[in-house]
Amino acid sequence: MNRIIPMRFLAHRLIDLAFVLFGISIFVFLIIRLIPGDAVAVMLGANTEITPERVAQLEKRLGLDKSILEQYIFWIGNVLTGDLGTSIWTGRPVAQEIAANFWPTIELTFLSVFFGSVFAIPIGCFMAEARGKFSEIIVRTLAIAGLTVPSFWLGIVAIYLTATLMPSVSFLGYVPFWEDPFENLKRMILPVIALSLPMLANLSRLIRSAMLDAVQQEYIRTAVAKGAARRRVVYIHALRNALIPFTTAVGVSIGYLLGGAIVIEQVFAIPGLGQLVLGAIAERNYPLVQSSILILTLIFVLVNFLVDILYAIIDPRVTQK
Repeated sequence: MNRIIPMRFLAHRLIDLAFVLFGISIFVFLIIRLIPGDAVAVMLGANTEITPERVAQLEKRLGLDKSILEQYIFWIGNVLTGDLGTSIWTGRPVAQEIAANFWPTIELTFLSVFFGSVFAIPIGCFMAEARGKFSEIIVRTLAIAGLTVPSFWLGIVAIYLTATLMPSVSFLGYVPFWEDPFENLKRMILPVIALSLPMLANLSRLIRSAMLDAVQQEYIRTAVAKGAARRRVVYIHALRNALIPFTTAVGVSIGYLLGGAIVIEQVFAIPGLGQLVLGAIAERNYPLVQSSILILTLIFVLVNFLVDILYAIIDPRVTQK
C-alpha cells in the first residue's frame, strides 16, 4: 500500500495552520484590550496620583500611544522575527518568562494525553466485547459520570482525600523531573488523573462505538466465517478502523487539556503557563498574554497537523478528498 502523503495535502494543512494562527493572534490581541481597565491604570495603582502627564509618559514607554492597528502590526512583525516582546512589569523578554513556566504545562498535558489514550483503548474494547453485560453497564455508567464531573472538582476531592489519608505526603507543587524524577512523578499523579479522566471517559466511549460499528462490517463477518479467531479479528482488524476517529479525537482533546491545565495548575499550585497567563491578565501585561496564548495555540495546531498526517497514514483515502 502506498504510504506517500501527497504534497498538496501537506500544503493545504500548512495553509490552514497559518490562517488559524493569524486569526488567533488578532482575536487575542483585541480581546485582552476589551477587558475593563488597562495596563497604565494597573501599573500606576490606586495609591499613585494619576495625572495626564504620567499617563501619557507611561503610554509612550509601553507603545500604547499608537493606534490599535499600529500596535498589532508592530507586535506581529516582531513575533515573525522571533521577538515576543518585553514584559511590561518585569522588563524581562517574554520568551524568557514563557520558557521558565513552559515545561510544567507541557508535561502535565502530554502525560494526561498518554494516560487517557492508553487506558481508553482497552476500556473501550472491553465495553464493546462485553456489550449488554452487567460489567459493561457499570463501566459505561462510570464513563458517562466521568464526562460530567469537572476536572477541578476531581482535583479538589483528590487533594482532600490524600490530605486525610496520607497527611505526611505532599502532592502539591512541582519538582522538575531532572532534579528528582520520583518526586516529579509523585506530584504529577493527581493532576494527571484529574485532568485526563474526562478525556479517558470520552475516548473509551468513542472506541466502544467505533468497535461496535466495525464488527458489523461485511469483511469482519467474512473473516469469522472463514474460521479466523473472533478475538484476533476484533482486536486487530476492527480496532485498526476504530483508531481512525480515535486519533482525530486525541488531537482535538489536546486543546481542551491545554485549557484545562490552566485550572488544574491553580488547584495543585503548579507554576506553569496557566499561572503565568492568569497573572498576566490580571496585570494587563499585554505582550505576555498575547504571546503565551499564541504559543499554546501553536502547540495545539502543530499537534493537530501531526494527527492529520497520522490519519493520512492510517487511512490514505483522506488525502484524495
